[in-house]
Amino acid sequence: MYVLWTGVAWRDVPAETVGCSGVTAWRRLRDWTEAGVWSRLHAVLLAELRRADLLDLDDCSVDGSHVRALKGGIMSAPRPSTVPARVPSTT
Repeated sequence: MYVLWTGVAWRDVPAETVGCSGVTAWRRLRDWTEAGVWSRLHAVLLAELRRADLLDLDDCSVDGSHVRALKGGIMSAPRPSTVPARVPSTT
């Protein structure tokens, strides 16, 4: 959260603020992401909210900004060329 809030680079995160170096924090975030910690944590949180009858989906929204983009996605049509077209010489 510190990196998102302040916009600093991981290497510039003050260790006294987060309890470890910024690089260590980044490495842990990467490892936890690869291990699926965040999706499991999300599932547990939703289950607890449902169990306590505190999950109300009447007013909710879906945000896909956290979803990884596929490399180029699915193309429905070819991309137009960005190469300049040759023009006949006038000399």
